[in-house]
Amino acid sequence: MVDLFTKSLSKTTFQKLVQGIGMRKLSELVTHKFLLSILPKISLCVHASEILYPIDDIILSRETMPKNTTTSPMEVEGSGESCETPERINKIACACAVVASIISIIFGYDTGVMSGAMIFIKEDLKINDVQVEVLAGILNICALVGSLAAGRTSDYIGRRYTIVLASIIFLIGAVLMGYGPNYAVLMTGRCTAGVGVGFALMIAPVYSAEISSAKSRGRLTALPELCISLGILLGYVSNYLFGKFTLKLGWRLMLGVAGLPSIVLAFGILKMPESPRWLVMQGRLAEAKKTLLLVSNSKQEAEHRFRDILVAAGINKNCNEDVVKVSNTTRGEGVWKELFLRPTPAVRRILIAAIGIHFFEHATGIEAVVLYSPRIFKKAGIIGKDKLLLATVGVGLTKTVFICVATLFLDKAGRRRLLLTSTGGMIIALTGLGFGLTMAEHSKEKLTWALSFSIVAVYVFVAFFSIGLGPITWVYSTEIFPLKLRAQGSSIGVAVNRLMNATVSMSFISIYKAITIGGAFFMFAGIAVLAWIFFFFFLPETKGRSLEEMEMVFSKTSDASRSRNDTV
Repeated sequence: MVDLFTKSLSKTTFQKLVQGIGMRKLSELVTHKFLLSILPKISLCVHASEILYPIDDIILSRETMPKNTTTSPMEVEGSGESCETPERINKIACACAVVASIISIIFGYDTGVMSGAMIFIKEDLKINDVQVEVLAGILNICALVGSLAAGRTSDYIGRRYTIVLASIIFLIGAVLMGYGPNYAVLMTGRCTAGVGVGFALMIAPVYSAEISSAKSRGRLTALPELCISLGILLGYVSNYLFGKFTLKLGWRLMLGVAGLPSIVLAFGILKMPESPRWLVMQGRLAEAKKTLLLVSNSKQEAEHRFRDILVAAGINKNCNEDVVKVSNTTRGEGVWKELFLRPTPAVRRILIAAIGIHFFEHATGIEAVVLYSPRIFKKAGIIGKDKLLLATVGVGLTKTVFICVATLFLDKAGRRRLLLTSTGGMIIALTGLGFGLTMAEHSKEKLTWALSFSIVAVYVFVAFFSIGLGPITWVYSTEIFPLKLRAQGSSIGVAVNRLMNATVSMSFISIYKAITIGGAFFMFAGIAVLAWIFFFFFLPETKGRSLEEMEMVFSKTSDASRSRNDTV
């Protein structure tokens, strides 16, 4: 039997087994009748994860389960991805993620509606292109401040109340923008809403990730990005519908109605449970366990997740106290030192990965397409406000449909595969868009083929972005940080995201006037090539891993890199 078992393992793996548990114990385990029945599955898992989980722990977890319990090959969270079977999404966890994601609909609406509203605002308030750029980009500058404040705020008052705070800030901003008698008041409202955006972009993915299990985390954490796309689509539709009103009333209605969902969210989120991981960081273990029982599919899963969270928080996993005293570090103090001044190699890699993916999400030009699509279509040859706004609705529809597709495949195909495929498609689409717009701009007569080619290229670019880079940026950057660094680490990623968003939205008009609109998209294509290279070398796969395992995943990647360097 031992021979049978050793043949199914690599030499290196077998040596690790012998060193870890001893030859005698290994022989006893191999002769166990249950081990024989799952031998192929254990072998597959061992090869895939290189003894990431000790084999005796796997056997122990099986032996301690009730005999009448039917389990999937890997029921517990974080037991490896090779042996997984599909897991149904817990209804309460799904409801929590959906409610939290309403705040992303508000943000998406605010982004989408501004693309069309700027046409009417420029005409009504008699502002120039520079003022239009500032109006479009100032939201993201203020979101930079909001995102940095959101990390510390959510560590102090909790994830739920941070969402409530973001909703109130959004409501105030929407009222000011809807009133907007002049440019100054409109800017004040836009800045206020921007702070709310910073809070929303940081807290919605973090709450969704912390409430969900490893098997369903990709789908649930992608919901905020899906809701942003839905909000953008609603904003475009609002442009088309309210654009038929009078000039002074139309754009004010477009901006003001965003306040309504904020009220719904502020009350709805209070009915949802607090993040169990935040509760553990506060030492409120009984409440955390109660929440985990609600958002898990079984008591065994809840217990396993609870023990993992305790270990990650630096608490004894066998602790049975309802309330314990935790250190200041666990509460979120001293986090900046651990992120920047004294990071471990794994944390350093995590930080680079998070900042990099957020940087490239907007450096590749998605904000230029979403915010300035009417101008792009006008440059391609579409004339008339109604036609421009209708073509823009197609952008929002494409984005929403393909985000839905990505949500279905995130936990099946994996983050890395979708990300590389998405970025590759974006490179081709951006190159095609640059070519089409260059031909349309330099032609003395209207080129129907160039118009059609440019429109298709825009839609293809948005589709590839939405199936990978768009949702994965938020899923990946939220799930990779260790528990005590997660809120403030995520806020750094969001800050970089908003900074790049602001840079693109406030400079796009000036850039395309300097190097032509076709040249601008050739530039974005070049940046997308750099993005693909970065993702290939710096972003390991995280599908199927629990949040508590992420530091180990990046440590393992660092060790592999050092080993390759040593052998060269």
